[in-house]
Amino acid sequence: MIRFLVVISLIVSFGMPARAGLDIQTVQSPGGIKAWLVEEHSIPFIALEIRFRGGTSMDMPGKRGSVYMMSGLLEEGAGDLDAGEFLRARESLAADFGFDAHGDAISVSATFLRENRDQALELLRKAIQEPRFDPVAVDRVRAQVISIIAGDQKDPHEIAANAFDRLAYGDHPYGTASTGTTNSVNLLDRDDMIVAHQNTMARDRMYVSAVGDISSEELGRILDDLLGGLPEFGAPIPGPAKVGLTGGVTIIDNPTPQSVAVFGHAGIRRDDDDFFAAYVMNQVFGASGFTSRLNDEVREKRGLTYGIYTYLATYDLAEMYLGSVASANDRIAEAIDVVRAEWVKLAENGVTEQELDAAKKYLTGAYPLRFDGNGRIASILVSMQMDGLPTSYVDTRNDRVNAVTLEDVARVAKRLMVPENLRIVVVGQPKGIEATD
Repeated sequence: MIRFLVVISLIVSFGMPARAGLDIQTVQSPGGIKAWLVEEHSIPFIALEIRFRGGTSMDMPGKRGSVYMMSGLLEEGAGDLDAGEFLRARESLAADFGFDAHGDAISVSATFLRENRDQALELLRKAIQEPRFDPVAVDRVRAQVISIIAGDQKDPHEIAANAFDRLAYGDHPYGTASTGTTNSVNLLDRDDMIVAHQNTMARDRMYVSAVGDISSEELGRILDDLLGGLPEFGAPIPGPAKVGLTGGVTIIDNPTPQSVAVFGHAGIRRDDDDFFAAYVMNQVFGASGFTSRLNDEVREKRGLTYGIYTYLATYDLAEMYLGSVASANDRIAEAIDVVRAEWVKLAENGVTEQELDAAKKYLTGAYPLRFDGNGRIASILVSMQMDGLPTSYVDTRNDRVNAVTLEDVARVAKRLMVPENLRIVVVGQPKGIEATD
């Protein structure tokens, strides 16, 4: 069995060539469920990705953590199978299911062999449509979630991120951890799981993709059985989060030899005309890796950290430009000073032609490498749907990157980079820096 699962893992990883050009079909079931499909019949293997927009931001008042906990219960027994029976049935089919929830979506991922397709999909249907939420399973998953919460309360990175979110989003669901608190999770019961399931996993906010050894006709027939029994409509999704950040420094005392800083301010929407210019700009400025300005100035030249990064956070209900760095307590102030100086420099001067060319070369060269397996491709296709992108995007994305000019980056840098709005949250016992709020 172990050797067989290793073979399946290799199929998952290498089931399709690394390429961006894909023949993406749009499929609609007789019942009206839409999906994107990439047929690949060379290996008898299928990956399926389903997402429901809304995610943990849809927790009911006083029920924080309910959607996150519910997602962890979806394969803890379904239909006529308790948790143990469900696990054994899945393993006997060599199928892999994944259920997760974050602030914007609940995700369901499945991979299975074609020869076991019908049995695997029936098992998945039960998990999606008929979760049992047995009390013993609820208590077990509750204990797991509380353990995660306890760990996060000791993790400086989580402490900093959660504190930053509270400052940024206030009483919006984004302002608190998706996992909830120990108190809120302890109060959740089976009825709360049922409500969370009904509110979030509905057809009006559903996105589906499939990749592998399946035809469009087969997928169309399957969709109604797999998902047609879900409620037509879910609960309303919350409105946009108003970003209430102001510039300054927040310090949270934590007795560790190293301080962690999270920094940022309001960002840019994914559908903004300047998004690609901002995306290329961030590659130059602080994208993870070893070639960005921040890495060069903070890590390479001064040895202040092992890693620093920034990224464009394009959430459904807010957009942010965020970054993080960790350094020794007696050096974090210098690291922050460098970040601030580089923030100003980029806003005022943009990037050089050499930096722009290098960023474009990296981004266009790395893009096809994302398409390195059926599961990864299925996930990308669903993300494209949720972002409102056309099927042609995989063929035009690199053209959009290459179209970015120095003038575009300079314009978006002046617009996006606002040094006086930069909020920095530091967790540790930093020296040489004072709180300003």
